[in-house]
Order: sequence, then C-alpha cells, then structure tokens
Amino acid sequence: MKKLKEKSIKLKEKLVTLKRVCKVTKGRRYFSFTALVVKGNKKGLVGFGVGKAKEPQNAIKKAGEKAEKRLVKISLRRGTIPHEQKAKHGSTSIFLYPAAEGTGIIAGGVVRIVLELVGVKNIFSKLNGSSNSNNCIRAVILALTKIRNAYTISKERGIPIKNIFEVD
Repeated sequence: MKKLKEKSIKLKEKLVTLKRVCKVTKGRRYFSFTALVVKGNKKGLVGFGVGKAKEPQNAIKKAGEKAEKRLVKISLRRGTIPHEQKAKHGSTSIFLYPAAEGTGIIAGGVVRIVLELVGVKNIFSKLNGSSNSNNCIRAVILALTKIRNAYTISKERGIPIKNIFEVD
C-alpha cells in the first residue's frame, strides 16, 4: 500500500462504529470507547483509522487523525474500477466487479461506506466470511489498492501503453 502525505485535501469523514468497552479488574470497571472512522475525498483517496480513548469525542478524533495518515490512492475509471478484483483479510473475503453506468453501488454496510468515500459510483460487490467491520474495511481497501490501470501495467512491463490494448 502506497501512503500519501498531502494536507491540502478536503476529506469527508464517516464514523463506522463506536463501541464502549469495559475492562474489569478486582477493584473496579474501567470504561473506554473505540471508534472506527473512514475518510475519503470521493476522487480516489481513502483511509481508515481506529481510535481508543476514555471519551467518545477523543476516540473519534484519534481515529480521524490515523485515517488521514493512512490515505491511499485508488485508480478509478469512469466511476467504476477497471477490472474485477478479490482480496482477503482474516476470514473476510471480498469480490469487486466493475459495473455499467447507472447501476449504482451494489454493496452493503461497511463496504458501501468505503466505496462511496473512494468515489466509486457503479460497482458490484460480494462479501464472504466474517462481517467484522474492521476486517471488512481492511479487505476492501486491500482489494482497491491491488487494482492496476493501463499506465501502471505499461510501466511495469516496460512497453508503450498502446501495445497493451493491441490484440493479435
């Protein structure tokens, strides 16, 4: 995953989960909050972060700061992805398929949030295995970062870009 370090980007933030967690000891219970946040600019940048604090506002703020540090660039083509892609994180596996104009985002829950913040407008997705929010986000972002466009393929192979599209 290639991380970006740009500060002048306007990012939209979505809170995915906010959980109250409790640590029980012999003397008392310690309460804290865990927040999971996804940030994106709807033009190909997306990142996520997990924050923990004693107050929910502080947990959300920490998660947002971590999400900004983990921004990755995704290559999109006409509001969808250039080719189908699959990825797995933990016991969660995701399948992403490009869709025609007007299809919309066929995804549910956390996957939809990530794809909306990336800027994808038309896509099919299928999530198998665990529906844990953290694993789902990691699997989707992994699948999106593995996508390659024609420019990167030509660069990797060391051939001109027009040779990629020529069919024998």
